[in-house]
Amino acid sequence: MRSIPDPVKLTRTLLGFNTINPPGAEQACAQHLGSLFKDAGFEVDYAEFAPQRTSLVARIGGGRDKPPLGFTGHIDTVPLGTAAWKTDAFGASQEGGKVYGRGASDMKSGVAAFAVAALRYADKLRDSPGVTLVITADEECGCGGAAFLVKQGKLLGNVGALVIGEPTANYPLVGHKGALWLDVTTRGVTAHGSMPERGDNAIYKAAAAIAKLRDFKFGVSAHALMGNPTLNVGTVHGGLNINSVPDETVIGVDIRTIPGQDHAAIRSQIERLLGETVEVTPTIDVGAIFSDPLTPWVQRVYDMTQQHLGARPQPRAVSYFTDAAVLKDAYRDIPMVVLGPGEPELAHQTDEYCLLDRIEQSVEIYSDLIRDWNS
Repeated sequence: MRSIPDPVKLTRTLLGFNTINPPGAEQACAQHLGSLFKDAGFEVDYAEFAPQRTSLVARIGGGRDKPPLGFTGHIDTVPLGTAAWKTDAFGASQEGGKVYGRGASDMKSGVAAFAVAALRYADKLRDSPGVTLVITADEECGCGGAAFLVKQGKLLGNVGALVIGEPTANYPLVGHKGALWLDVTTRGVTAHGSMPERGDNAIYKAAAAIAKLRDFKFGVSAHALMGNPTLNVGTVHGGLNINSVPDETVIGVDIRTIPGQDHAAIRSQIERLLGETVEVTPTIDVGAIFSDPLTPWVQRVYDMTQQHLGARPQPRAVSYFTDAAVLKDAYRDIPMVVLGPGEPELAHQTDEYCLLDRIEQSVEIYSDLIRDWNS
């Protein structure tokens, strides 16, 4: 009889794969998951968009009028940072009801949980609408794996609703902000630092641009759940050495948007504000997602999570973005919720962990969603 992996053990196994992005190298992790799905009768397709950069799509069931239920999550992680970890970041140590490791909350526990839930019902899903699991590479650096899948067209197939297993402590969220990241470049003319009058200082131009960006107004009303859009100047890189006039400066701008905002229009606003001599180049451009909490399926999610959380969820959204911002271009006009076992405040932190009870709870929630969808 086919054995179903324990969700905590599978989480620990996934944590053992070093998928820090960059460089990512998600292939081995993706293939491990793919082998589990294949053994259970899933159809598995891999999508390698660069060497060792592999996403996968696993599906089972289908053939009815109702499309499958979709789950998605990423297997890349952010770097460890400069602070020392108290445990091996890839050792998946388990103590005090927690499992530690880079990606424990964000979000290998979520991937393990929905994988186990789907494997648990594989035999029953063959003759039902079924499930589709989209497991991506390169989410942390701009949803590159998801974007590649969307470009492949038919590989993703159709789903009727989508669960994004990002860290929410198992609280269902109905949306998140979009992200528009810009490189704002100012240029000048270099000269010797003792003769600045012979040059044109790009850092001074950048300072003037930053002052304008600080006072930038979006001119839109706040969203009921997400609040106002935001703009943050996160990086400034300029100059080669102290005794030269800098001839180039690049400002990194992080804009978080709310539903209904047009990113191209925002970029045009900023270009007009800063003037023609400043170059504005997008580096990440992903939109917000939002599902009406009154949508019948969202209400069913609330029904099922209420049993586990002890109280009925209220509509909430977050400021971070997920692969759903890209996958929505393939899965149009479907309800989506962000729902996963990780602790949101631990994402990207030193000594990242996930509570073991949360992992077990999320498997039960995902199982409930699968059964309900395929009943």
